Amino acid sequence: MSETYTVGDLVAEFLQQCGVTTAYGIVSVHNIPMLDGIGRRNAIRFVPSRGEAGGGHMADAHARVTGTMGVLFSSTGPGAANTPGALVEARFAATPMLHLTGQSATANLGTGQGTVHDVADQLGMLKSVSKEAYRITSAQTAFATLCEAAAVAQTPPMGPVSVEVPIDIQQTEIERPDALDNLVLPIPGARVPSESDLDRAAEALANAKRPILWCGGGAREAGAAVARLVDMGIPVVTSWQGRGVLAEDHPLTLGGLNGNGSPMIETFYETVDLMVVAGSRLRGHETRDMTMTLPSHRIQIDVDPMANGRTYDCEQFICADAALTLDALADRLANRSTGKLSIEPGYGAEFTKLKADATAAYLEVMGQYAPFPAALRAAMPRDTLFVRDITLNNSTWGNRIFPLYGPRDSVYPVGAAIGPGSALGIGAAIAASDGRKTVAMCGDGGFNLGLAELPTAVQEGADITFLVMNDGGYGVIGHIQDAMYGGRKFFGDVRGVNLEVMATATGMPYFKVSTVEDFGTTVAEAIAIAGPALVEVDMTAIGPFPRYFAPPPYAAKG
Repeated sequence: MSETYTVGDLVAEFLQQCGVTTAYGIVSVHNIPMLDGIGRRNAIRFVPSRGEAGGGHMADAHARVTGTMGVLFSSTGPGAANTPGALVEARFAATPMLHLTGQSATANLGTGQGTVHDVADQLGMLKSVSKEAYRITSAQTAFATLCEAAAVAQTPPMGPVSVEVPIDIQQTEIERPDALDNLVLPIPGARVPSESDLDRAAEALANAKRPILWCGGGAREAGAAVARLVDMGIPVVTSWQGRGVLAEDHPLTLGGLNGNGSPMIETFYETVDLMVVAGSRLRGHETRDMTMTLPSHRIQIDVDPMANGRTYDCEQFICADAALTLDALADRLANRSTGKLSIEPGYGAEFTKLKADATAAYLEVMGQYAPFPAALRAAMPRDTLFVRDITLNNSTWGNRIFPLYGPRDSVYPVGAAIGPGSALGIGAAIAASDGRKTVAMCGDGGFNLGLAELPTAVQEGADITFLVMNDGGYGVIGHIQDAMYGGRKFFGDVRGVNLEVMATATGMPYFKVSTVEDFGTTVAEAIAIAGPALVEVDMTAIGPFPRYFAPPPYAAKG
């Protein structure tokens, strides 16, 4: 290391002391001192993405898979302006992420002098898309600002936090803070439920004859408690963010088949006498903008007090950590003097049959694509990370009936944007240092947006199979135009690249699927290859995808 210690060195050591092992982004004129510090320390792997947006999605996926804080570096001005899409997605997904961006020298800030990369109110732009945004205003306040930013990012409800570090401050020499030796971030402890709240909720659960537990992303760490409640006979359904909190081959979980797109399950909800919602917003994307009828008696558990009544109301709101609360409820129910709950005889068997019937009914409308979920599941090792973009195959069977087995095995664009899938997949694959495989399923339209990051996957040796479902355009948009706009398909047939040529140019093996029968075996062959590979599924050759109907907000007016 050099004899001097600068704010750039502080950033590098701070991240290391926070437990960061991997960071993503682009080196540029206004962040070199920070990345130079990372390079000289050689303790953090830096993954050079081809774009700031791609780097942001990689950092997001890395955090989701590992449960640690993701880190993104960008440059100033145009570079920072490339990050909002990724920051917005990370905020949708409640991903703890630290975005470190450069800034013009402090003497030039706000002067309009036209210095390199200078833009008006960069901090305001970042505040609008981040959970919070800070500017380091002096070398002396750098350490405190970094501590505050990293703590806010990791305080539930978590989210991305941006920090501007002006270039002259990065270069400023400082004394190394002694507090780095035993760094403790000011992250509040998990919010504990009150005894009275637990008593009331436990009583309601104990007396319910047909209860159900709905788990969201906020209950991702509650798997052990969820399993205890299931063992007592309380079945589970999840939001798409909460999938895998209980392995979805368990007969008492519906997983992501949560009612949206399944009339059979909506009908079943009419018979449920209590739904406990844990760590879920019950967001509009999964409830048809809150028009889906849920059981009338509901208890909601959420660490965010603003979740109370934000989408659906409830009879009891418990502002507390989902895992702590569910575990405490399981304790109370297990210690009941009667030794058992009031669950209706045969309820578990009825639920298991519902799962089988609802899955079969869903597959019936999938036409020639009905074999795809089972074929893909059979081709993938059980611990494979399944990353998806917004595409017809994911919006139908990928989100709902494809079995997932772990709470961090699933990554997808929670904000429902097309395009992040390939970069999310690369970040997930790099995060899977334990040898797990990653499969990233994208549509051709979304994959076009991520082509720049394919060389990143190759350079970094990411163990990923890109599965591109190619229907020659924006399939989801075409179905919406059919259903809601009289079949007027304006501007959705976008030309993509020759994927075989693209794969060859970037140095990855290429496979093509043109029949349903070849799908599973071809994907399995690609998965067996170490490193990146690309499988193109020719949906035009296989046949039209079943009709996708848009929710009411997309209907034409008048």
